[in-house]
Amino acid sequence: MALFERLYSQGHEEVVYFSDPTCNLKVIVAIHNTILGPALGGTRMWQYSSEEDALEDVLRLSKGMTYKAAVSGLNLGGGKAVIIGDPVKDKSEALFRSYGRFIESLNGRYITAEDVNIGVSDIDHIYTETNNVTGVDIAHGGSGNPSPWTALGVFRGIEASALKVFGDRSLDGKVVALQGAGSVGCYLGELLHKAGARIYFTDINEKNIERFKEAAPNAEFVGVNDIYDVECDIYAPCALGATVNDETIDRLKCKIVAGAANNQLKEPRHGDILRQKNILYAPDYLINAGGLMNVSIEFEGWTDAKARRMVDTIYDTTLKIFKISDEKDIPIYQATDFLAEERLRSIKAIKGSYLGNLGHRFPGRKNRHMH
Repeated sequence: MALFERLYSQGHEEVVYFSDPTCNLKVIVAIHNTILGPALGGTRMWQYSSEEDALEDVLRLSKGMTYKAAVSGLNLGGGKAVIIGDPVKDKSEALFRSYGRFIESLNGRYITAEDVNIGVSDIDHIYTETNNVTGVDIAHGGSGNPSPWTALGVFRGIEASALKVFGDRSLDGKVVALQGAGSVGCYLGELLHKAGARIYFTDINEKNIERFKEAAPNAEFVGVNDIYDVECDIYAPCALGATVNDETIDRLKCKIVAGAANNQLKEPRHGDILRQKNILYAPDYLINAGGLMNVSIEFEGWTDAKARRMVDTIYDTTLKIFKISDEKDIPIYQATDFLAEERLRSIKAIKGSYLGNLGHRFPGRKNRHMH
């Protein structure tokens, strides 16, 4: 019964295990909360060291998606999926199409999208079998890769943080230590470079490092473990989560923590410690919601202008959360949760969980999946 106790304690509605030995598919889908609408969250593919680690990850990430959608004002719930496997060796059309059929069987309660190690071509295979997927190629009426939009939202969050700390949203001359030069990190680096910031960055992947140097030619590369010691204005974690932890927190030499990674604080108390150290923390699940906002627009017909307008609101919402934090004298992570939970509570009072089918919500796209 330990699993049910975990689900109860974190508020999850449903966890589904899917397997298909014909294509080596092993996937866990976690639906955390559907009060605001169907659960939307990406699928990541990772070689987890154990099934327990995969479950832990999907439970944590799906809960984060509920809060992200709620605080961003979207009519969506929170969910996430993890495919257990090697993204280099195990990917195939059959695997993603089989996964698409499983998603279809959930009747629109869960809609998937890209996450770590999943690309637009993988999403297109899923889309062959189900309409309950976003981030589909622009050629098929989708919005394509969400990474530039995630990066734009993070950039707006950094600007709001700069206004709060330095009295000016301009990032010209500000020093940024950027951890993780993947797809989002690279787009963020380009935006920061164009804004006149000085960038130190790190990554473990040679291709990412080269691409980042093209996007931000003046950026300086530092070792993976040295990024925490960079004297900077802003530490921007854009890789995996929990990099603000007991080992790193005393090494940070910044005024602001603001980046694209999910779950940057290893534990909530690290948010309290940042506050004691007078380091402003821009809530990750708010400022990295640009990709989610972007794919959410697919339901009504996506346009670049509509996406940009929506993602730009992250700037104002971030300032609003800083204000709640000041007025209530609570850490920023609590102020963000407060805003999200207040919205969930008020909507729960008028409706229950989402059970319906989503088919009718995709007028902007050709229906391509087979039955």
